[in-house]
Amino acid sequence: MTAGGLGRIARRSRTEAQTRMQRLRERLSFIAQCAIGAALAWLVATGVFQHTSPMFAPVTALICLGLSYGNRVRRSFELMLGVAVGVAIGDLFVHLFGSGVWQVGLVVATAMGAAALLGSGQLLTTQAGVQAIFVTTVAVPGGSVVNRWVDAVIGGSVALAVTVLSPRAPVHRPRAEAAVILEDLADVLRDTAQAVRAGDEGQATRALERARATDAALDQLRQSSAEGQAVVRQSPWRRRHGADVQAILDLVTPLDRAARNLRVLARRCRAVVRRGESLPADHLAILDALADAVHEVAWLLERRADPAAARADLVAVAAATATSHPTLSAAVVRGQARSMIIDLLMLTGLTEDEAIDQLPADD
Repeated sequence: MTAGGLGRIARRSRTEAQTRMQRLRERLSFIAQCAIGAALAWLVATGVFQHTSPMFAPVTALICLGLSYGNRVRRSFELMLGVAVGVAIGDLFVHLFGSGVWQVGLVVATAMGAAALLGSGQLLTTQAGVQAIFVTTVAVPGGSVVNRWVDAVIGGSVALAVTVLSPRAPVHRPRAEAAVILEDLADVLRDTAQAVRAGDEGQATRALERARATDAALDQLRQSSAEGQAVVRQSPWRRRHGADVQAILDLVTPLDRAARNLRVLARRCRAVVRRGESLPADHLAILDALADAVHEVAWLLERRADPAAARADLVAVAAATATSHPTLSAAVVRGQARSMIIDLLMLTGLTEDEAIDQLPADD
């Protein structure tokens, strides 16, 4: 293998390792909540209720905490009911029929059917069947149905308590994620301008691929914003963050539009490079200036400052788009840059009409 091939493998390995570590960092809060919830559920069941082997307490806590923040309160109650149904039916079958192949199949069908009759959704119906299997095949014999049901209630209650006392991470994460997306947009703008100047199709293609990759990040931002809202609603200690969470949620639509406009711009610039064309120097300067302004908005969001402080920079970039050129590619790049400026001005708190008013009239 050549040195270049080894270098590419090493770079991919480093990138993959960084991605995995980033994924771990993002999930540390969730992992910690699950670990603490499971341990507390076991502690309450053994220390307060004197249960000798309360397996269902930590299991139920873990299942409930595995739900998204927006679903935890309502579905935790439903899940406790589904688990209780599975435990009760499974215990009854063990006492009446023992364990075996046909018993497992019948107890799963019975528990899931009972949960469905009680109005549980598919996930909760499945959990009733899972708990029935635990009782039939794994649970320590001799425990009472009431104790196991109480363990399920303990686990669900602990999960609800952990949700109410949840850390600030779900509240502040959306702002950090929005800042990262904006940094990506700024980098794409810079790389696109550099690719056109250098006539580098590979760089232009990579910039376009990075622009397209923002879709997944935007989906994650929507989910994080919804979870942040749920935490604010459910936790009295986080309600003071409600305005901030709502402000970030309001940014999702203009940020999504800016990303879409950037993809069109990057695709046109790649076509320019591929065809051996060029763009006016002032258009490329607009992309550089716009990248700087986007970086400023990201910097403000990351530091939980008002993004309106970057509005003047965006208005200055808008003024530079007054000059148009007759070629199609130049017109497309200019048009998409102007559309992005509108979207980004909306990120700073302007309405769409107010943002449009900041643009100079077309020549």
